[in-house]
This record gives sequence, C-alpha cells and structure tokens, in this order.
Amino acid sequence: MSLSAETAALQRAAHELMYLGVDGSPIYSDDLSRRNAEVYRLTSALYDSGAKGSTVEEQANVCLALLMGYNASFIDYGEKQKHIQEVLDRCWDILDALPASLLKLRLLTACYGEVFDEPLADEGRAIIASWDFVSLTSEQQEAVAEFRNVIDNPYPWEEVED
Repeated sequence: MSLSAETAALQRAAHELMYLGVDGSPIYSDDLSRRNAEVYRLTSALYDSGAKGSTVEEQANVCLALLMGYNASFIDYGEKQKHIQEVLDRCWDILDALPASLLKLRLLTACYGEVFDEPLADEGRAIIASWDFVSLTSEQQEAVAEFRNVIDNPYPWEEVED
C-alpha cells in the first residue's frame, strides 16, 4: 500500500471513529471495539514504519493521520504521549513550510487540539478568513466546523474545582 493510501485509510478510519454515533445511529460495543482496534493498528503501523513523506504535503498528511489516529483511539500501552510529542515536533517544522490550504487548516486543528497554543488558532482563523464562504467545498465546510469545535471546546477533560 502506498504512503498516501495508508495515510488516507488512517484518516478515514479515525474520522469515522471520532464521529461514530453523531448522526444519531446507535453505537454497538462490538463495532466500537472493532473500529478502535483498527484505528490503533493503522496508527501503530504508520508510526512504526517511520514513513515521513517526500514532500511537505505528504509529511503533513502523515502527521495529520497520526494525530487523528492517536486522538480517536483510546488504546494506550504507555507510549501514546511520547509518540504524540514526536509527531508534534515534526509538525513544527512542517507547518512553516506548508502553504495556507485545507491541509494546513486540518493540521493546525489537530495540533491545537493537543497543545492549545493560541498562535495555531490565529493561523487557522487567517486561513478561514481568506476563503470565499459562498463557494466552500464540503471538505472545507467540515474542516471549518471541526476547527471551531476544537477552538470552542479546547479542554474536554477540564478539572472542576469543588
């Protein structure tokens, strides 16, 4: 399987897992478990392959797929945070070289969801502001909605003080 096919498969599987049941359909434990295991398997395989990509766009897609996979899967054998940090370290180099695009917005969103660094959000807002809202593609609309969701709900496990 090619690197682009591998990253696309992981991104698709992670997206499906993250949005499982959002459409109101029931979530069955066996399906959730199967999907979670598949996302974990795909994430581990891509990470373990050491694939980086030969262009900045390929590198961005690899990083995006890995961050999505780690975010979607709730399996962790103790290595997850270390791997996420290594991917984020790669992202810092890639983001500067990546032109403003849908891919860059998606990668900024994934990175912001990990570190909540306001300059990442500002750059995402600038990309969105540069788009013509009348002619947004469905992918752009989905990316904008996901970006806004992450920005509006940055701390899913916020500690509540008594």
